[in-house]
Amino acid sequence: MIRFIDSAKIWIKAGDGGDGCVAFRREKFVPKGGPSGGDGGRGADIIFVARKNIYTLIDFHYRQHFKAESGANGQGNNREGRSGKDLIIPVPVGTIIKEWKNGREILLADLTAENENFIAAKGGKGGKGNTHFKSSTNQTPRKATKGEKGEEKYIELEMKLLADVGIVGLPNSGKSTLVSKVTAAKPKIADYPFTTLVPTLGVVNLGDLRSFVIADIPGIIEKASEGRGLGYQFLKHIERTKILIHLVDISQPDPLKRYYDIRKELEKYGRNLDEKTEIIVGNKTDIPSSIENIKIFKKEFEEVYFISALTGRGIKPLMEILWRKLNEK
Repeated sequence: MIRFIDSAKIWIKAGDGGDGCVAFRREKFVPKGGPSGGDGGRGADIIFVARKNIYTLIDFHYRQHFKAESGANGQGNNREGRSGKDLIIPVPVGTIIKEWKNGREILLADLTAENENFIAAKGGKGGKGNTHFKSSTNQTPRKATKGEKGEEKYIELEMKLLADVGIVGLPNSGKSTLVSKVTAAKPKIADYPFTTLVPTLGVVNLGDLRSFVIADIPGIIEKASEGRGLGYQFLKHIERTKILIHLVDISQPDPLKRYYDIRKELEKYGRNLDEKTEIIVGNKTDIPSSIENIKIFKKEFEEVYFISALTGRGIKPLMEILWRKLNEK
């Protein structure tokens, strides 16, 4: 199983430019040949490129330093030095690139589409050979310039999932079961909290070229916004979703409290999570203890839906409602 890592800090260094060359023509029958020093080659850039087939930033936990190739020095006979080959670094779609500079965090790029790229560090320009410094008063210049240094930076990479719909709810509310029913994703499912340790993405296909991406966000608990439990580190993955399914296990006692506990965490976390379109869904209606709680939820909320993720009851109509709401946006 691929380990899910959604943040990493690295150091990058673009290539230095090659030095210009001091050289003179040494041809037979040309006793006083002029300057012929070539320019240095350009240093390589460091470029991040978004790729759909990458799902984690784990590679950056094994390698934190990236240095691009420098340009070659110029040579005689006006031969320019070879430029460095750009260093291409693939990252998952949905990766944010930030620079740490003087203790401040600066947003550089947000790569949200396949093949979208960003030059994070530019290579240095090559130095000029002595050919550039010939003049009427100096026919044999012995001057050349050194290549410029390539940029170097401390970079933080942060990945945020790109999903149309995010499922939130307390641990063991049935999020993974629901995802497994409506997509081809196969998350780990068991009857105990924190079965899901990583977000799970899947595509809901309704036919007739209708589809959308849904994400199971690992269990958020009370005080998650303060760093408690596992949910805090995954709250950021909700930020890009258009709609939230708030899944509540209505077979348990006091389901309204369970619902409002999660709402409080979304509000405390901020970043407008609590303002997203929310669809309230009561799950586990196949369990007899849910009957009275269904009545309570209907009385509390104008719009609420009931399903059994285990048996599939009510799931298809719910997916159709999600499709309609997504296309209203």
